[in-house]
Amino acid sequence: MAELVYRPVIGVARTMFKALDLKIDCKGSENIPRSGGAVLVSNHISYLDFIFDGLAALPQKRLVRFMAKDSVFRHKISGPLMRSMKHIPVDRAQGEHAYQHALRSLRSGEVVGVFPEATISESFTLKSFKTGAVRLAQEAGVPLIPMALWGTQRLWTKGRPRNFKRQHIPVTIRVGEAVEAPRDQYAGAITRRLRERVQELLEAAQRAYPVRPKGPDDTWWMPAHLGGTAPTPEQLNAAEAR
Repeated sequence: MAELVYRPVIGVARTMFKALDLKIDCKGSENIPRSGGAVLVSNHISYLDFIFDGLAALPQKRLVRFMAKDSVFRHKISGPLMRSMKHIPVDRAQGEHAYQHALRSLRSGEVVGVFPEATISESFTLKSFKTGAVRLAQEAGVPLIPMALWGTQRLWTKGRPRNFKRQHIPVTIRVGEAVEAPRDQYAGAITRRLRERVQELLEAAQRAYPVRPKGPDDTWWMPAHLGGTAPTPEQLNAAEAR
């Protein structure tokens, strides 16, 4: 039943990408296993990231089951679709239920998508990673597949209006080689290695990105360390502390 809903949704997404004339550059999809469970781990800079992460798995004929906040599942439109596609609701007050749901999916041979930063990074840099993705991989005995996205923040991100105009926006996707998660190693140490790998992929995606801001009013989507005007992590932390 899930595939009967999932594949038409993919078709709609591809139609939307074509209508927007997005320039999608995806490399490394072959690192996603064609069979068996895996945890797909990505940075998070846009409300649309799960769509592009899922797109990267299609050449391997895999449909990713994403962990997403439960409010998305309560929405009258997105909720039925998310449930039908076997995505996994996450109630932060009862995280163990989502963890066990994801674990069952992995053990049944599914690819589960996780955003270990837990929320969109408004600085467009990597936040610290939660250890949940690694603990899932350890317990299920499956690999971690790191990946990074760049450009999706220009379409729709936190604190900015949606931009669904036909502006030929590039989206760069990089998928890395598997990171193993042995049970006899500390989840924190593996998480640090995983974050380093995602950072490397993010920097590669940024280097490959074919455009730069058009002028002073178009620098918001670039992180401060690359010359943009996105808030720094320190500025965001200070704002949260006030």
